[in-house]
Amino acid sequence: MVGLETRGELTKSAACNTGKKSYSGNWRKFPDIDTWLTFDDLFECNRGSMSASGSTSADITKIKVAIIDAAKLGVDERVILGIIMQESHGYVGVQTTISPDGVPTAGLMQCTGCDGFPGKKGLTQAQITRMIKGGTKHYKENLKTWGNKWSGESIYPALREYNSGSVNPDNLSDGQGATPSYVSDIANRFRGWVN
Repeated sequence: MVGLETRGELTKSAACNTGKKSYSGNWRKFPDIDTWLTFDDLFECNRGSMSASGSTSADITKIKVAIIDAAKLGVDERVILGIIMQESHGYVGVQTTISPDGVPTAGLMQCTGCDGFPGKKGLTQAQITRMIKGGTKHYKENLKTWGNKWSGESIYPALREYNSGSVNPDNLSDGQGATPSYVSDIANRFRGWVN
């Protein structure tokens, strides 16, 4: 654990966790929200990964501003950050990918219909905010499908739906053609895991 002597360090109550657990089953088998680190601590845990992925220091600051703004849509900042780190490692110039259905997914949250800036960095606040708000709006629709609650009961199945489009509620690691570990990986990110 690291003390809070200078800006950018973690509070004494939190530390980045390099360990990773495998979660599967229904939402009850995943970590409870009160075991997650704070948004500020998680952001600091991931700052180095975002920089290593290619984002500039200014881009990273703008990502944080955009997450806080997008959270006003009714999505926890930690969930937004978790999706960003899972989808793009926080690289603002991440490549656009193509879904199994042949649909482009772009931007920090690799979302259908979102702006992307492949290979670019030093983006404006407006560009970064558009990417993050687009993905957050998409996730919010998934969250509504699962009851729109601030609990694992809604959050974890909505993450599965964000990644795969369909959900086996009895096994959130059933990717149905998408990334099986997607929900488990993000659950670990909520507790400080960084890759």
